[in-house]
Amino acid sequence: MNIGFFGIQFSFGLQQSNMSPIYKYLGAEESELPILWLAGPVTGLIVQPIIGAISDGTWSPKWGRRKPFFLIGAIVASISLVLMPFSSTIWMAAGLLWILDAANNIALEPYRAFVSDKLPEKQYSFGFLIQSFFTGLGITLANFTPAILVMLGFLTMNDKLENGIPLVTYYAFFVGAAASLITILITVLTTSEIPPSEAEEKQLKEQKKEGRIIQRTWNDIVGALYEMPTPMKQLIPVMFFSWYAMFCYWQYLTSCLSLSLYNTTDQASPYYAQAQLLTGNLNGTYNIVCVFVAFAMIPIARFLRAKVLHCISLVIGGIGLLSIPSLSDQVEILSITNPFGSGRIIISQIYLYAIALGITWASMMSMPYQIVASSIPKNKMGVYMGIFNMFIVIPMIIQIITIQFGVYDLLGGNPINVVLLGGVFLILGGLSSLRINQK
Repeated sequence: MNIGFFGIQFSFGLQQSNMSPIYKYLGAEESELPILWLAGPVTGLIVQPIIGAISDGTWSPKWGRRKPFFLIGAIVASISLVLMPFSSTIWMAAGLLWILDAANNIALEPYRAFVSDKLPEKQYSFGFLIQSFFTGLGITLANFTPAILVMLGFLTMNDKLENGIPLVTYYAFFVGAAASLITILITVLTTSEIPPSEAEEKQLKEQKKEGRIIQRTWNDIVGALYEMPTPMKQLIPVMFFSWYAMFCYWQYLTSCLSLSLYNTTDQASPYYAQAQLLTGNLNGTYNIVCVFVAFAMIPIARFLRAKVLHCISLVIGGIGLLSIPSLSDQVEILSITNPFGSGRIIISQIYLYAIALGITWASMMSMPYQIVASSIPKNKMGVYMGIFNMFIVIPMIIQIITIQFGVYDLLGGNPINVVLLGGVFLILGGLSSLRINQK
């Protein structure tokens, strides 16, 4: 049921680690990066509530309710992933990112509702933590794919396309396109959906026949906003602080590492390319941690309330981000045998923060969804999951606008300070979660 989530998250993982470097290779300035990331949150804000409401009112005996949206999103996303590294200008890359994010959101939103549709309420924690597992696994492989290709000797970071983008980036995006399409197809072809009751199916047919889909979609969204349960409202500050923080991290990690470890932000420098590769490895590491922590959290979630577990997890990640400037990539803490070649892989001190962030990410991908799913009507899962996504994308939009038009300058134009701000906001998000009134 959840394996298609792997492909969707593989695509998101490629964006997180590669879009800022791609923009810089195409000539973007450091201060322009936030506005170029606008595609994701805006498309999510528009697409997810609409797709959620439409999927609630969709039923096909052959394809089901949610699965048609998985498939459409995967096909469009795969095409965009293949084209992205061939971007010749900043705005071509930005345009493809808009299309890619729209496609991913079309597939992502019904997937959250899909789990709630299929599982009884007592298994919501388990279902969403399994999604955390596939989130971690997908993003892990997305981030490590360039490094694996380099370690296997197929390519080097110096092999570049005419637009300056490393060739290894293209192959990583090609792998992502295949992963997105294949895993979604596995879910679509192997997993059934629960059919509507006779009365519900009759109502859906009447609405379709009368051409009332747009009206019903609008009414469902407005009605759900008006009747929003209290625990869902109380999640707003939690989501604001945590997703503002993650966007600070994703946008500026490569530049932060390049400046912190190598004292440069010049994209023409070999040190910047090294920081880009390290970004993929670190993001891959926190997602490896997410994979294992997701399973460990299942028994913990049974004894601790979701809000308490979420608070602890966010605070741990916040401390991790605050520690980045004091960590080094030269101090070895562990070495392991290289599974992709000769020699050993050195695990340096900088990887410590990624362990902390992995705990945070596992919780962010599961605990808020459990709180929401247990507080909303089952026949409104699609529209409410779409609305809940607004709690993610609106903080991202606010982050982009504030960083672009004031906060970046206020922080001295220093990418390290932007990441530190993210650490503070993760802690604030954790403390805010204690205010939630949860059953």
